[in-house]
Amino acid sequence: MAIDYQSLAVRGVQALSPYQPGKPIEELARELGLNPAEIIKLASNENPLGPSEKALSAARQALSELCLYPDGNGFNLKQALSKRLNVGMDQITLGNGSNDVLEVITRCFADADSEVVFSQYAFAVYPLVTQAIGARGVSVPAREWGHDLDAMAVAVTDRTRLVFVANPNNPTGTVHTADAIEAFLKKIPENVLVVLDEAYCEYLTGDQYPDGVELLARFPNLIVCRTFSKAWGLAALRVGYSISSPAIADILNRVRQPFNVDTVALSAATAVLDDEDYLQRSRDVNTAGLRQLQEAFDRMGLGYIPSAGNFVAVEVGEQAMGVYQALLAHGVIVRPITGYGMPRHLRVSVGLPEENERFIEALAQALTASGLSD
Repeated sequence: MAIDYQSLAVRGVQALSPYQPGKPIEELARELGLNPAEIIKLASNENPLGPSEKALSAARQALSELCLYPDGNGFNLKQALSKRLNVGMDQITLGNGSNDVLEVITRCFADADSEVVFSQYAFAVYPLVTQAIGARGVSVPAREWGHDLDAMAVAVTDRTRLVFVANPNNPTGTVHTADAIEAFLKKIPENVLVVLDEAYCEYLTGDQYPDGVELLARFPNLIVCRTFSKAWGLAALRVGYSISSPAIADILNRVRQPFNVDTVALSAATAVLDDEDYLQRSRDVNTAGLRQLQEAFDRMGLGYIPSAGNFVAVEVGEQAMGVYQALLAHGVIVRPITGYGMPRHLRVSVGLPEENERFIEALAQALTASGLSD
């Protein structure tokens, strides 16, 4: 008699659908017989500049240590982060990308008797890890595509253990000011942890936006998560981290897998923190690219959600999947976001100027082919 192994999985996992990342260049090349060198990928919010030379140099030097286990405590990277952020090394938890840290947090503080609050249209990992551990996810309806912080505060109950807030949010690019985040935190009970996901914070400029690390001293129930995958250009190496009170970090580090960040990643991340020129170029390219894309959408008469990240969600209508497929045929990969409940939108990462222009031209052709444009 055949065993139904799915029935043996824990209840939360049985109903899960795997996270769908952006389509890799090699996969599209295989599917459509395209030249990989002629494909551009604007689907996964990656840094179009390529990696920092300082990061590359450090990574090459680390290759000679591939036979050895990594530093399980990540001392050098923690020390560099501690100096940059003015926090104690005992406040930092390292992860295999920020997704890893988000999962560790959820596993540490929520269970089948708990509720986890997050926003509609928020990052897909929040409901995924919540469901995986069997907790009850509470999705609060968005307001103007972004987090309705007032409604999220009201949604907190005696069973709530975690609240996830992405600022800026992926995939909508919406952002809240420092005053709004602080007012929200004041409404949350101290026994409820707030996870402020700042994966795109390096793209924010201006005093009106919050620096979650500066809020930690006043809100001990706050955990700030960040990543090296976006503005720092190390997506392939998977390095994320959280900053919290030492007491919370101690709990997280009990569950964090040993050696969860490899030697090459630790070395590259430590080195790139010293490359301010690279970070500024990343910001400059992103600012110009967002303007280039959004001005093109205005010319085409397309609606879009103004973004504070390194991507923008553009509304192309009911034929969004058809437009997506047409773009693939042109060798341009973007991201459909039907899984986020946004079937009329496509999310487009900011590329280099020539990549953005190629996408714009391909989009115009795709819309014409779909009968959505003259």
